[in-house]
Amino acid sequence: MAQIIDGKVISATIRREIAEKTAELKEKEGIVPGLAVVIVGEDPASKVYVRNKHRACEEVGFASFAYELPETTKEKELLSLIRKLNKDKNVHGILVQLPLPRHLDEEKILLAIDPAKDVDAFHPYNVGKIMIGNYDFLPCTPAGVMELLRRSNIEISGKECVVVGRSNIVGKPQAMLLLQANGTVTVCHSRTKDLRAVCRRADILIAAIGKAEFFDASYVKEGAVVIDVGINRRADGTLCGDVKFDEVAPIASHITPVPGGVGPMTIAMLMQNTLTAATAKL
Repeated sequence: MAQIIDGKVISATIRREIAEKTAELKEKEGIVPGLAVVIVGEDPASKVYVRNKHRACEEVGFASFAYELPETTKEKELLSLIRKLNKDKNVHGILVQLPLPRHLDEEKILLAIDPAKDVDAFHPYNVGKIMIGNYDFLPCTPAGVMELLRRSNIEISGKECVVVGRSNIVGKPQAMLLLQANGTVTVCHSRTKDLRAVCRRADILIAAIGKAEFFDASYVKEGAVVIDVGINRRADGTLCGDVKFDEVAPIASHITPVPGGVGPMTIAMLMQNTLTAATAKL
C-alpha cells in the first residue's frame, strides 16, 4: 500500500517556517509582507479561494489587502487599480483571481502586474526566468508539488517523470522544474498516442488534466510515485482527483490524496512567494 503524502501536514510546516521568518523580518527590518488579492465578480469558488488566502496571510503574519470589484468593472478601472498597487510600497505581492469576467482581457491584466510583485508567476518575464532556471517566483501549484516530493525524500534525479497536462499554470512549468531537478521528463496531452503505455513508464506520475478519476491502476507502474493535481466534483458533490485513489494506492509507492494533497500546498507556496518578494530588495 502506498505511503500517503499529506499536503496538510507539509503545508502547515511550511506556513510555520514562513511565520517565523516573517516575525524576524518585522523585528529586524520593520517590514510586513503584504499581499493584495483582486477579485472581479461573484464567482463562488473564487470567493472561497480569496477567503482562504486572507486566512493564510493572517496565520503567517502578513498584511492582507482585498479588493472585491463588481462584475461590471471596466478594464481601465481594473488596470488603474493594478497600477496603484504596483506603486504601493506596502504591497509586495499582487494576485488577480482568475477567471475574470469575459469582457476583461485576462492577458492584458496579467501583463500589467509588476513582475517583481507577480506572486502567481504568470507574467511572461517570470515564465521566461523559469525556463532558464534563474527564477524569483514559481507558479504555486508546481512549486507545491516539488516541495511535496522534496520533503517526502523522493529522489527526482535520473527518474522517468511523466506530466499529463500541458497548461501554462501547471503542466508546462511542472515539466521545467522536474527537468531542472534532473528528471527525464515526458509531457503528455490530449493528442498523445497510447497515453496508458507512456504513463506506465513513469517513476513519478503527475496527473493534471482535470478529469475526475481518469487514471486507474492500468496507467500506473508498480512502485510509482503518483501526484494528483486534479480537483473535481463528483455527481454527489464530493471532491476527487484525476486519479482513482482506491485502485492506484495499492500499487503506488507514494500517492497524494484529494482533498488534502497538492491543494493545501498551493496557498503555502503563495505565502512563500510573497515573503520572497518582500525580502527581494534587502
